[in-house]
Amino acid sequence: MDSQQHIRGRGAQHHPSNQFLKQAISLEEDTAIDEYTHLDKPATQIFYESPRKIVNKVTSPDVGMDYSLNPYQGCEHGCVYCYARTTHEFWGYDAGLDFESKIIVKKNAASLLEKELLKPGWKVKPIVLSGNTDCYQPLEQKLRITRSLLEVFAKYRHPVGIITKNVACLNDLDVLKDLAADNLVRVIFSITSLDENLRAKLEPRTASAKKKLEAIEILSQNNIPVSVMTAPIIPGLNHHEIPSIIEAATQRGAINAGYTVVRLNGAIKDVFSKWLQTHFPDRYHKVWAGIASLHGGEVNDSVWKSRMRGAGPEADIIKQLFEAAKKKYMDGGKEIRLDTTKFRKGGNYKLF
Repeated sequence: MDSQQHIRGRGAQHHPSNQFLKQAISLEEDTAIDEYTHLDKPATQIFYESPRKIVNKVTSPDVGMDYSLNPYQGCEHGCVYCYARTTHEFWGYDAGLDFESKIIVKKNAASLLEKELLKPGWKVKPIVLSGNTDCYQPLEQKLRITRSLLEVFAKYRHPVGIITKNVACLNDLDVLKDLAADNLVRVIFSITSLDENLRAKLEPRTASAKKKLEAIEILSQNNIPVSVMTAPIIPGLNHHEIPSIIEAATQRGAINAGYTVVRLNGAIKDVFSKWLQTHFPDRYHKVWAGIASLHGGEVNDSVWKSRMRGAGPEADIIKQLFEAAKKKYMDGGKEIRLDTTKFRKGGNYKLF
């Protein structure tokens, strides 16, 4: 597939094999159908799940959260580098086009959250929306599940964090302002690039950097604390943009910043490789070598701490560049600590 034949609006360009499936349909062979089918340009499909639990205890020591909550599995944003792609294989789907076109919706998320908060033994710590897939992906504007979750957090005055690449969070500005009044919410915007051409290829259904920066400004003007994640850093593609992203976000009101480097675990390695060959064939070897330099000669890494920041000379350069930019534009950044003392065990009924 050359650069003129890519699937528009999708990050992945194919259906990689699922390590858990013994059989699969393939159109990769010369003898297979040689014309586009519904498998090549998949429309988004919605599948509903009714889980028994929605709040997940985070045991990994390098992700910076105690609990996460993901109302959606799979993500229409189509970020080609997304580490969550491999989780779709557990559902019998693939980490490529299936991940961004077959979306599993947890329709009872709000009631499960409320049930969790009502447990006598619940100990209040911030719960982060997303952490795996984006809680404000395009489907949210129709289904409003994240909105219903925020209303539960507001009812119980429970702290919540949000990680997103989408400006749809502005649709819930009223609830966010209510939570922020008691220091109960923070929003983290992930900005991978200020280059719209690169952004549109890397993460085709996310908001543009311009829109994200505008959203940061609106949230900040409404006293909602905002951080920016320059993530993931991909040597040879966006590493040089770290200072400009932090500068632009700071000018719009962001008060802290973080970063991670790209890692290509499992099937993501194949997904990213095909994407890179499709969109940047002239840079393929340089970018691939740069990623490998972060992870001891491999493009994948599952070792805690080093998997997020990398190791070696290339990783040190990225770290120094990030820290210098954060110091210059953010004066080192301001830590955001949410209030855990406002929690109402009985929700609004405690007022009566």
